[in-house]
Amino acid sequence: MAIKKKTVTKRKAAPKRKAAPKRKAAPKRKAAPKRKATKSKSKKPAFGGYAINFAGRQETVEKVFGNKPIAPSEMTKKIWIFIKANSLSNR
Repeated sequence: MAIKKKTVTKRKAAPKRKAAPKRKAAPKRKAAPKRKATKSKSKKPAFGGYAINFAGRQETVEKVFGNKPIAPSEMTKKIWIFIKANSLSNR
């Protein structure tokens, strides 16, 4: 019986990559001049939105929503029904 020799195949070396050229550092920018602190103007009321005033209301959550658990979408509907029925909007 003849013994078979293993054939060893040589791997080809990967081609060397060229090194990326070094970049020059960006020139430093001059610092922006500091602004003087100005007094804040009187605060303006918020622009837009919908103001609803619940101050002084005697109704409880159970009176508005009921005793059974409800979905968030139903809560929103019941809140708006309550607001419109009691004229709580400031529009």
